[in-house]
Amino acid sequence: MADEAKEREEYSLLKDFRAEIEPKDGAFSLCFWLYLTSSAASPATLIQGQSGATGSAPFLVLSEKKKMVLLPLGILHKEAPETGDLSSLSEDSYVSTENEFPMEQWIHVGCEVLSDTLRLHIDGEAVGNKSMSSLFNKDSIASGLTKIILVSGGGEDNSLQGYICNHKVLPLTSSILEYYAKDPPLKLSIDNSSASEIEVDSDGVWSIVGGKASCRRIFSLDVVLLDAFSHPSNQELEVIASLMYADNGEPVEKTSDGEAPLLASHDGFEFAFSDRPSKTLKGHASFKLKISQLSSKCDNRMFRVMFHIPKLEKYPFLKAFTPPIRCISRSRTTRISTTAWKRPASASDPVSLSQLSGLGDETLELQHSSVNEEKLSPSSKRCRLGQDRIRATVSALEQPDDECNSHARTAKQVEALSKNVVGRPNSVEEIDDSRTDSERPEVRNPDLMSTSSSRNPISDATIFKYCLASLSEKTLLLKEIASTASNEEILSFSHQVSLYSGCSHHRHQVEMAKSLVEEGTKAWNSISQNNRQVPWESAVFEIEEHFMKIACCNSRSLTQQDFELLRRIAGCQEHLAKENFEKLWCWLYPVAFTLSRDGINTMWSSTSPKWIEGFITKEEAETSLQGSRGFQEPGTFVLRFPTSRSWPHPDAGSLVVTYVGSKHTIHHRLISLDHMFSPAEREKNAKPLQDMLLAEPELSQLGRIIRSH
Repeated sequence: MADEAKEREEYSLLKDFRAEIEPKDGAFSLCFWLYLTSSAASPATLIQGQSGATGSAPFLVLSEKKKMVLLPLGILHKEAPETGDLSSLSEDSYVSTENEFPMEQWIHVGCEVLSDTLRLHIDGEAVGNKSMSSLFNKDSIASGLTKIILVSGGGEDNSLQGYICNHKVLPLTSSILEYYAKDPPLKLSIDNSSASEIEVDSDGVWSIVGGKASCRRIFSLDVVLLDAFSHPSNQELEVIASLMYADNGEPVEKTSDGEAPLLASHDGFEFAFSDRPSKTLKGHASFKLKISQLSSKCDNRMFRVMFHIPKLEKYPFLKAFTPPIRCISRSRTTRISTTAWKRPASASDPVSLSQLSGLGDETLELQHSSVNEEKLSPSSKRCRLGQDRIRATVSALEQPDDECNSHARTAKQVEALSKNVVGRPNSVEEIDDSRTDSERPEVRNPDLMSTSSSRNPISDATIFKYCLASLSEKTLLLKEIASTASNEEILSFSHQVSLYSGCSHHRHQVEMAKSLVEEGTKAWNSISQNNRQVPWESAVFEIEEHFMKIACCNSRSLTQQDFELLRRIAGCQEHLAKENFEKLWCWLYPVAFTLSRDGINTMWSSTSPKWIEGFITKEEAETSLQGSRGFQEPGTFVLRFPTSRSWPHPDAGSLVVTYVGSKHTIHHRLISLDHMFSPAEREKNAKPLQDMLLAEPELSQLGRIIRSH
């Protein structure tokens, strides 16, 4: 409670800001953390100075182009602009940032006013420095001034929505950079890489199975409490989750049976989430939730889950919201896609980002099933959010509409195929039900692995069910197949899966199944020494050793930041259990396998320049490309592995290029790596990947990831 009281004192509304300053020889320094909401109007005066003799004058202004502007209080009051309009002033009379001031995030602002100099600091760095001596005269406000009062300039209409944290009036001997590193404010957000058992529709809406107790399913996700430097907070704070309507933010009512709409699940028991809040531990709070209310019972309205910290919920930066949620019942009729697909682009065709890459920024990191899965799985157009992420091939940056379509089947063909293979007129919905893995007969029944012919030892029923299965069901099937089938049988199975699904990307993941399972078993036995859990700090050394062996690279070790991300993927804290290791291995092995390939291995080994960054998140890539002083130059890019694509997802081990677009927006594009696994394609496309990237019109220079320590 003491921490919460301290937070309430640190944060304040911008409209309530007030600071009394006694300048020495007209000089003073002021710094604070500033958070502006996306609804903040511009131009606007953020802070203005007041004196009894001359009234008020603007001091800190958000310009019409949303740039931060610092004005000297020495400007004559009659010359001072109103409402942040700078058109009447020359550029020599103020200091301004070059880029737009970021919204919806904490930025440290420092204002340094000296007798003849004006400096503006953003995130500890001076972004503007001008001599103001020519502006001062005997009629100026600053002449003989002994006291200045700085207040908000938002006015009574409250159009300026913002917050201030830890404002300090500094002695002239103090450094603004020194205070920048002290007591950064906090922000609550959702860790999308932790989400599981969530499906994402083509419109970006989450679909979650809810309703009555016998049908609803658990979905999991983490929220993170990070400071302004993206470091986890050590404060242990309670986090509450609640279900609300997406359109107006009102709480969702209880069901007709009087059940709470949002339930927590713990040790097999369910209870209203309000009865059991979750606490942050090292900045993370994990949630296992169920929704008892259905959208169909609420006029087909959509929901959101809101996470907030009690008694601090008035602050928007300490709230986190999921995308809109459509809560469906298990018996909902599954839609079948009849979309006509295009043939994939030839590897020899000219490639460009505009032609061959079409994944949107949000779609790229929120879909936990590839666009291939969404298009080609006859059972549904929805994609699962949880263990998967993006798609790729070495010869080109590819368009989702132009992939995996060489054997695409229509809905009628799929239905007919299901009758022939299974031997009875099963509907797609019957095959693609919402039962858990343990309930599904094809996972538990070894008869499905029976040999149908000497040509194809794995039955057609198993092949077809694999094509329709969810990612978790594919994992179980492949593990069972890999434990009994030979390498030749695995190859035959991968070919049939590609043929039935119409997606060649699945083939590579099926082919690596046997080696992935065998190497993973060896690695875990070596790490655990027959113990159920092992300390994480001792496990990382053997994990690194196995990774470097598979990646065929002895010149580049993993960093501490790499290990931290691996721990997040594993979902463990101080100790590593077998289930944690399996999560980690299903992500790490495909990455290591990709790095072992010619060309990619050379790029990974290169540290100057560093063509491929270590294990980083989408957010780290975006933050580095944006920087504290605005976006880097258009065309600046970094290469990374998506943290949410895990085996056997067809995009596991792929590469993503994150770059600054022409309009200073961040884009994410998948690089297709499939062709690199074919010697014939490698010979035909001998051009190194780095040269192909730099030849793209939207990519011009390699960027770097800057991590805060």
